[in-house]
Amino acid sequence: MAGKRTRRSEKAGLAPGTLIHIGERRAERTRVRLFDYDQSKLTEKELGSVEEAFPFRDTATVTWINVDGLHETGIIEQLGGHFGLHPLVLEDIVNTEQRPKLEDFENYLYVVLKMLYREGGEIVAEQVSLVLGQNFVLSFQEGGGDPFDPIRERLRKNKGQLRKQGPDALLYALLDAVVDNYFIVLETFGEMTDELEESVLLSPTAEVLSTIKNLKRELLFLRRGIWPLREVISGLRHTESPLIHESTRLYFQDVYDHTIQVMDNVDNSREILSDLLDIYLSSVSNRLNEVMKVLTIIATIFIPLTFVAGVYGMNFDNMPELGWRWGYFAVLGVMTVIGLIMLAYFKRKKWF
Repeated sequence: MAGKRTRRSEKAGLAPGTLIHIGERRAERTRVRLFDYDQSKLTEKELGSVEEAFPFRDTATVTWINVDGLHETGIIEQLGGHFGLHPLVLEDIVNTEQRPKLEDFENYLYVVLKMLYREGGEIVAEQVSLVLGQNFVLSFQEGGGDPFDPIRERLRKNKGQLRKQGPDALLYALLDAVVDNYFIVLETFGEMTDELEESVLLSPTAEVLSTIKNLKRELLFLRRGIWPLREVISGLRHTESPLIHESTRLYFQDVYDHTIQVMDNVDNSREILSDLLDIYLSSVSNRLNEVMKVLTIIATIFIPLTFVAGVYGMNFDNMPELGWRWGYFAVLGVMTVIGLIMLAYFKRKKWF
């Protein structure tokens, strides 16, 4: 549920660490869901109050707390305070205009990235904040889209190795889900560019030009959201934080490879659209040239005919043809012959 958008200017002049939600309200209310698990058991529930999450901070199991909706800053402040998050981190979480980044606070890692999905034919970007601690992962979403359902299902059914590993493996799974969702968004671009290529060649209309420009703008939007993520994943691969185990680094390498592949797809799509724009301009120019050629041929044919008509339109007294019975038809015949000769000449030159 989209709501009022809070602008960054409303925070100007306030003290650092002041929690004000910046961005569009995408959820009707803030929901807090908890997964606590190890290899043998799983606890899943939606929390009625933040205090219900407090006992899970220092357990031996892995705890994943997911917050949907960032507009109720009191909940986030209360949760972050109990898990020892810095006030500036909490400020970044509720400010949805952050650039993807990675910050190491020794006791926890803070990751920001953009989740992308299509809604109503447009690409929507939502901020996702992830906090990795010694035995917990906190995730904060704006509340619109959610690519984490497959991960929840894996936890419920105990599929794979996720429940046998630590919170760093869960962090990898969340990052991988967001990056894989980029491919779903990019698939639509491939389909649309194929249709555009045919339209550009057959009917380069103003609507086609508008579509090309809109797609180029969307790709630029995608690139801005994805490009900084390379540095984030690379930082997780090479960080010396004890929170990332050596066995998990290989998985972050896989996410890094996927991110590079996404960027390659974005750049390729941008090049294709640039080529389509050039083809569109060339097609329009060629069509204009064809029209101008036809008009030029018609005008060239009528130049001598206009001259003949002008000569016999001067109405001098000493013009013998004016008194000849067949003069009118003779002049028309001459004009017709001239036109046919010129058409035959243009045809021989392959000018049309």
